[in-house]
Amino acid sequence: MDKNTTIAFILIGAILVIWLFMNTPEQKRETNDNKDTTTVVEKKTEDSLKIKKEGKKPEIVIPEKKEENEYGIFSNSVVDTGRTITIATDLAIYELSTRGGNFHKVFLKKFNNWYSSGENGDNNFYKTSVQLINYSVDNAYDIAFVSSEGKAINTKNFRFNAPPKSKYSISGKDTLEIIFKLQLDKSRAIVKKYVFNAQTYLIKSDIEFIGFNGLIADNTYDVMWESGLRFVEKNSTNEANYANADVYYGDEKVVVDAPGDGEKISKEYNGRVDWLAVRNKYFATIMIPSDPGQVEGAYIEGETFPTKDYGKNELYSTRFIMPFKGSDYEKKSFTLYIGPIDYDRLKVISHKLTALVDFGSFFGLKFVVRPIAEYLLLPLFNFLHLFIPNYGFVIIVFSLIIKIIVYPLTRKSYQSMKKMQLLQPKIAELKEKFKEDQQKVQKETMKLYQTYGINPAGGCFPMLLQMPIFIALWGLFQAAIELRQQPFLFWINDLSAPDVIYNLGFKLPLFGIQEISGLALLMGVTTFFQQKMTVKDPKQQALVYMMPVMLTILFMTFPSGLNLYYFMFNVFSIGQQYYINHKQSDVALVPVDPSKRKKGFMQRMMDAAEQQSKVQQKGRK
Repeated sequence: MDKNTTIAFILIGAILVIWLFMNTPEQKRETNDNKDTTTVVEKKTEDSLKIKKEGKKPEIVIPEKKEENEYGIFSNSVVDTGRTITIATDLAIYELSTRGGNFHKVFLKKFNNWYSSGENGDNNFYKTSVQLINYSVDNAYDIAFVSSEGKAINTKNFRFNAPPKSKYSISGKDTLEIIFKLQLDKSRAIVKKYVFNAQTYLIKSDIEFIGFNGLIADNTYDVMWESGLRFVEKNSTNEANYANADVYYGDEKVVVDAPGDGEKISKEYNGRVDWLAVRNKYFATIMIPSDPGQVEGAYIEGETFPTKDYGKNELYSTRFIMPFKGSDYEKKSFTLYIGPIDYDRLKVISHKLTALVDFGSFFGLKFVVRPIAEYLLLPLFNFLHLFIPNYGFVIIVFSLIIKIIVYPLTRKSYQSMKKMQLLQPKIAELKEKFKEDQQKVQKETMKLYQTYGINPAGGCFPMLLQMPIFIALWGLFQAAIELRQQPFLFWINDLSAPDVIYNLGFKLPLFGIQEISGLALLMGVTTFFQQKMTVKDPKQQALVYMMPVMLTILFMTFPSGLNLYYFMFNVFSIGQQYYINHKQSDVALVPVDPSKRKKGFMQRMMDAAEQQSKVQQKGRK
């Protein structure tokens, strides 16, 4: 490769490295305690939360006793604690509270905590299963409004009547309806209905106002999810990189991500809203109105805060703003989803919900990267898993298939670079012959390129075309819930987390690396051999040593599934390069038929520059 090609290659590599560095998750400090990673927050006022940021262990602060008339006509319904009703389905365990008629805890049977081992079961799911509700902050899914007496009312503070039975269990095609009722008097009540399905994470919910005409000021009320979502992964700092609140507004997903400086962020949306969601890395809770056209708007508030033992955490509060017509009976229906961010499950509910699956982006080129991941890579990945149960072997076969797909581009790149190498002696002769006239050297060099049909950027352009595929793969393996806690072989016991083989006990200066990844080291070694086989120009030998080291450091904190993919891709690339070097060395400099020659971009630029130079010289005369 000549100087221009080398510069282009370095720039492309630099862009990729910078992007990877910007998106590299920060590794949290290792802890041995199997502690709950949820940070408890302090209730400062009735409807506002302030995160405690002291180094001491957070404590629950009991709110002061309310005055009897604080809630006006609702005062007789105030309750300090509530009774729990448990619903067990094939997929989850739901704990609902009569204090607020809301969600207290939700356990997902199919997904373990990071500190758990073994299979989940009906007898030990409380210890092993992921639990998503931030109950230390508050229960979730409430109604709030201002009463005609000017009182701030939130149903989370009130006693709801419920069925006397405390435990229910459904399976197969069974469904179950649970009704909570906040009764003010014989003619006025708020009813919250839930319909559970044994084989889905969907919950149908109806909110009914009976006899509330004249009781709600401003003719609006809020349906809220205030307590956010628990962080459930070992590395909460990495999880925070994916945590946010999302709203589907204006026919697109809008992400509200709290700043990392501890300041709050708040956003308000007026008009139609299709859904609201709060998510962490792999799970989400979504509120979907049955008629988005009846929604007046939505409001989201979020905050990032540090914790002493678990890096960073984030808390989001979301609410729908709903119209109240003032009639004697009004009902609004919602669908709730509390479960994994699984593309296929979300697509069955609504294609709009698949926007929650984040396949990453590259300098804003989401419209290029997402279709590749969504319609090519993910279907192929899931198809392979139908025949190969171990996801590690799926990744190996997957990397081989991708290597075959990009082979034509790789071969084209090799042929272009090989021709450039063969042309170097002729270019050297031109530099010697016209060493006093650089413009002449450039002009004659362009003629050589045109004579032999060579594009100076031909070696780099095929690599550039492959980058959207690699970026899409990066996003897919970073956030695919299919890889969560999936083991492979030997020391690789979780393809969604780094495969740590040694803990240094301290962080390396500048790089912040403390844990050594075995697959990252293997990826670095294979990158070195691959560079050694492809880079022949002595002026570029620094790349042979620099790139493997930089990539190894960057990949130390990446999921082992991603590192396994790049390691195997490098292995296949080395085999392919060996084949090309020894079996396909038929590239030769052959002049192109003049009738078939086409001026490339660089040639046109040179012609334009030469024409401009002639005009300037003529002007001087």
